[in-house]
Amino acid sequence: MPRLVRPAALAAAGILLAGLSAGCGGSGGDKDDAKPAPTGPEQSPRPDPSSTLPASLTTQKLDWGGCKAVGEDPAPGPEWQCSTLKVPLDYEKPDGETIDVALIRTRSTGKGERIGSLLFNFGGPGGSGVSMLPSFADMYDSLRGRYDLVSFDPRGVGGSEGVRCRSDKETEAALGSVDMTPDTPAEEAAYFKDAAEFGAGCARDAGKFLGHVSTVEAAQDMDVMRQVLGDEKLHYMGVSYGTELGGTYAHLFPKKVGRLTLDAVVDPSADSLGHAKNQARGFQRALENYLKSSGQDPKAGSQKIVRLLKRLDSEPLPASGGRKLTQSLATIGITVTLYSKDSWPALTSGLEQAEKGDGSELLRLADAYNERSASGRYSTASHSQRSIACLDAKDRTTPAQAKARLGEFREISPVFGEFMGWDTAGWCHQWPVDGLHDSPDVSAPGADPILVVGNTGDPATPYEGARKMADELGKGIGVQLTWKGEGHGAYGSGSDCVDDTVNAYLLNGKAPQDGKVCET
Repeated sequence: MPRLVRPAALAAAGILLAGLSAGCGGSGGDKDDAKPAPTGPEQSPRPDPSSTLPASLTTQKLDWGGCKAVGEDPAPGPEWQCSTLKVPLDYEKPDGETIDVALIRTRSTGKGERIGSLLFNFGGPGGSGVSMLPSFADMYDSLRGRYDLVSFDPRGVGGSEGVRCRSDKETEAALGSVDMTPDTPAEEAAYFKDAAEFGAGCARDAGKFLGHVSTVEAAQDMDVMRQVLGDEKLHYMGVSYGTELGGTYAHLFPKKVGRLTLDAVVDPSADSLGHAKNQARGFQRALENYLKSSGQDPKAGSQKIVRLLKRLDSEPLPASGGRKLTQSLATIGITVTLYSKDSWPALTSGLEQAEKGDGSELLRLADAYNERSASGRYSTASHSQRSIACLDAKDRTTPAQAKARLGEFREISPVFGEFMGWDTAGWCHQWPVDGLHDSPDVSAPGADPILVVGNTGDPATPYEGARKMADELGKGIGVQLTWKGEGHGAYGSGSDCVDDTVNAYLLNGKAPQDGKVCET
């Protein structure tokens, strides 16, 4: 299932959505696995951005022009310009083959002295910045006064050599038939067979490129962007997975860090198993906050949902269009509403309808999460996401290990635990490319202060990860801002305190005191 992907269908509502596991696939092995337990981030090399790349790349001229429609989405308005940037396929062969990275921008309105370009990544991995930035432009209008707003499709995503692993028909069939919490040997076999077939499809489509879609390479691409856009330092807003990407950039190019804001922070100290457990806690916490807000006892309300999901496991509900709401799709539909408090009424409606025998509302929510259009077409964001995540993550959990941990996951989250526990093995099962690390190195000695924003009610990137990111960036470098709110992400979520603090940092270079707290 998709992880940390923001459904395009909800872009206009300004809801940042994430998946059930934070941008990693497969967890660390058990002691009897012949694999050492993770001991912390691996030390990645710090390339010299000026000496390793040919001038033909760092001084290339971008051919900005009108943006075209992508898929079933209309083209953005005339204030938006699109182009492509050439970067090395393999940074160890900088003079070799190149690939194209899709860019989008809108120019500064000139309401203040221009600072430069502000680069955005909205999460994923697998999210298309080219598609998302126009949807969020109003949120960043005050920043546009002094910045050109720029985003991109990371390598392997959308217009940047996007990976496609299966057809819409195959996706529809898998989502409707594969049980993501298998209960029988036959269901387990089907679950892992589907996972292996997905990876094989990615390899057929991408070939050798499947080994060059890592977060480290995307961060290196960002430094090429910085140079070509004419900025001495990189100014950046990263959300969700975009915080991992931003932290990776800061590690690789600490002296090129300008004003970096990391919002909805992925815990850089966690391996894949740690991410899965963190998110099981985060989603359960968000669900219990929802239940409390509606006057329900959290434990009793959770068990009521568990009973509904068990009934769906044996007897899916009818839904509109002659389709069925399965247990797996219902779990996804419930999940999608927990990323924003504004979506809680949709959860109430969906659960009430399901209890009455109609699965239409929860299926509609699952379709939004899976980026399924009314015509039955699917975005390939989850294909890109899985390709990037499974290249990043070194460890692979076996089916037997996942099964042995299910009790622990159910204890963490009665509603989501089993789903996430199986996912630790299914996500990168028999992946055709080896992973690179256990957890990313984000240490950035010598960098300017980096603003790290955590939300105490964030389900997908739990709050605790923000402090860990700030600490791993380095003393005096990571500056934490806390919002006591609900939902995934803090900036633009209704807190004047958060927005004013972030804007003061990005527009005036004024970082707050580390540990500042914004109340709800």
